Amino acid sequence: MDQRLFFPATERNRGPIGDLLSQLLPASGAVLELASGSGEHAVCFQQRFPQLRWQASDPDPDHRASINAWIQHQGLSQVMPAALNLDVEKRPWPLPPTVHESLNAVVCINLLHISPASCTDAVLEESALLLPSGAPLIIYGPFMRNGAHTSASNAAFDQSLRERNDEWGLRELNQVTAIATIAGFRIDDVVSMPANNLTLVLQRA
Repeated sequence: MDQRLFFPATERNRGPIGDLLSQLLPASGAVLELASGSGEHAVCFQQRFPQLRWQASDPDPDHRASINAWIQHQGLSQVMPAALNLDVEKRPWPLPPTVHESLNAVVCINLLHISPASCTDAVLEESALLLPSGAPLIIYGPFMRNGAHTSASNAAFDQSLRERNDEWGLRELNQVTAIATIAGFRIDDVVSMPANNLTLVLQRA
């Protein structure tokens, strides 16, 4: 049975995200992707950046099965590790020694708005503990800016998220950067992306 999942948004945004990552990722080492979902991003980026070791992770067993099926389907089993069972709020994160010792970047795509605010704290604080000085934490997704939505579609999306779960919703960018600064990051850049998304680029101080 094919356990691969297909997420339409992942197929749409992997090109623009990959183009930006090509400017931000280190030349070598391991990259930890949080909440990798279907795994479509993970295998795409492992193929695009073969000099890196892409460690996908997700707390959902169906997602991990999909990630591993994608790895096998794309013939990456010899170069890409199996998906890691990682819930960002359960700390410390259970990284394998090979990833822990060579970790040079953390990537977080479309997680913060479909999780409680405490998840944002965990992503920032734990990444700061694990990353070496100068290494990036790259966070992609929809955000509020200066207390307001950046588009009508984002406002409607935020309302729909909060109706599904009152702990979900778009995060205020200024609040996220404030927590990041306290955790030990410098704000390197905020990049506008297609479909009213942003990429927040943080650098470990």
